[in-house]
Amino acid sequence: MRAAASLSVNQVEKRYLSRRQGEVLALKNCSLTIPANKLTVMVGPSGCGKTTLLNIVAGFDTLTSGEVLLGDSLIAAPNVTLAPGPDRMVVFQHGGLFPWMTVLDNVCYGPVIQGQMTRGNAEAEARRMLSLVGLLDIEGRYPGEMSSGMRRRVEIIRALIGRPKILLMDEPFRALDALTKSVVQDFLLRLYDTLPQTIFFITHDLIEALFLGDTVAVMTTRPGRVKKIINVNLPRPRFTRILDSAAFLKLKAEVTDAVHEEAVKAFEMGEKEAAK
Repeated sequence: MRAAASLSVNQVEKRYLSRRQGEVLALKNCSLTIPANKLTVMVGPSGCGKTTLLNIVAGFDTLTSGEVLLGDSLIAAPNVTLAPGPDRMVVFQHGGLFPWMTVLDNVCYGPVIQGQMTRGNAEAEARRMLSLVGLLDIEGRYPGEMSSGMRRRVEIIRALIGRPKILLMDEPFRALDALTKSVVQDFLLRLYDTLPQTIFFITHDLIEALFLGDTVAVMTTRPGRVKKIINVNLPRPRFTRILDSAAFLKLKAEVTDAVHEEAVKAFEMGEKEAAK
């Protein structure tokens, strides 16, 4: 099993060509450090480059300049070939369970096909992880037989079974209703407390960011860079009652002010681009 690793994003710049806008500078001088076994959440206005940065870290997209290191390994730089791999697992917004496979088969598929585990070892580890979070009784179900919230939980277990160096989460709970989102957030926190893991989590939900994160990174409007790092000094384990605490409300005001300022800039920039 791999040990979780720190992530270092150093002076990353990303340019790409848009049919409508020509050359777009998506990221500029973007730097961020995520310590090993910490949960960092990134927020910012739409179009600020959050998902672009996550895709660079995941190995799905190139960068123009700068570098990204996972632990001591250089994983992204102008001369580095794109190489997604099991050291960086991604949980996407719209999910990705195979509908023709049971929960157990879905969870076991990755480590078996990648040669990390035998089928027997994968099944044993899958059952261990499912039992830790009270999901062992669903191992024979198919995705179509489960609620959206349960599918999200299985996807997270599937991403973690091979103990990647970092877990990347791109607005994974955005499509869920408020009640289901609360349940799945609590699930992620319980799993994080049980199995510490380096997590890079993107969201538009500021309350979610503060409830989950050890730190919240606020991005500027495009070209995106890290404007502010907010340390979330709230005790763990966390429960929903903390949302009404004075400490939480103070943090919420701080992050809201920082994001609102950038959202206004993003709106004004969008108005100008639409007028061209």
